[in-house]
Amino acid sequence: MLSRIAESLFWIGRYVERADGTARILDVHLERLNHMPAEERRSVAEELLAVMGVSVEGEEFGLNELLHALAYDRQSATSIAGSLGAARENARRARETVSSSLWESLNTTYYGLNQHRKDVVGTYRFCNWVLERTAMVRGLADTTVSHDESWQFLVLGRSLERADMTARMLSTRDVLSVGISWVNMLRSAGAYESFLRTQRVSFNDQHAAEFLLLDRLFPRSIVYALRDADECLETLDPSAQRVGFINDARRIVGQARTFLEFHRTDDLLAELPEHMERVQRAVAQASDAISNKYFNQAAELSWVGEVS
Repeated sequence: MLSRIAESLFWIGRYVERADGTARILDVHLERLNHMPAEERRSVAEELLAVMGVSVEGEEFGLNELLHALAYDRQSATSIAGSLGAARENARRARETVSSSLWESLNTTYYGLNQHRKDVVGTYRFCNWVLERTAMVRGLADTTVSHDESWQFLVLGRSLERADMTARMLSTRDVLSVGISWVNMLRSAGAYESFLRTQRVSFNDQHAAEFLLLDRLFPRSIVYALRDADECLETLDPSAQRVGFINDARRIVGQARTFLEFHRTDDLLAELPEHMERVQRAVAQASDAISNKYFNQAAELSWVGEVS
């Protein structure tokens, strides 16, 4: 497979999942932000944007600026609209590989971005529309793309981004000045019903945090997403060796996953910020390692003089 095609597929998976995750995070915080006093709203909005990796510019920053930064800014790959636009552009570059159904779904989604009001109510509906569209894109990718290397790169990007976005979602509860309930956090991740069926007894915040962080059967848990990424990396590079892993990405992902799975503590909530920072750092390092191994061919060839 051409490296440019593999890279486009990887980033389609990441950008679609980023749009989905950002819509979930924005949706769960939208109502409470709308009812806050202006001065408190600015502080919470800045904290939320910091969690999402967006810097604040200018002194006048309110709810409308927050909505633009996270939902409608097409120039930023951090926003929903920017992520979906970038996903469509990468699909266009890999047009000969992605299925017609997947391309049409991304293209239709892109042209539907302008059909929404940009106030609070409109953004709430926009977030729900995005969740439906990204679910359709993922379903079409799973059912209309051959599960070969193309699909593996797509799922690899999706899995890494999902781990990162769930970590950011959990970080918002501890970072923001006014916390939200774990029930709302579970609903935001689409995990509430699955969590109740798993617990079947009374539960507390510790149980909810463990479910989103460590559950091996729920697709949006961090451990599940990292395991998916590890399996994709193993499939893409199945070479076995008796000692260690040469593939840096697999080593980074494996270490992050096994640390979470085998680390036990009596106070997970107190350690949650540290765990989330570790996960986000591991995803960034793994993404760089994947780029260096599979995508950045120019850098690999330069040392033998083949690239000037």
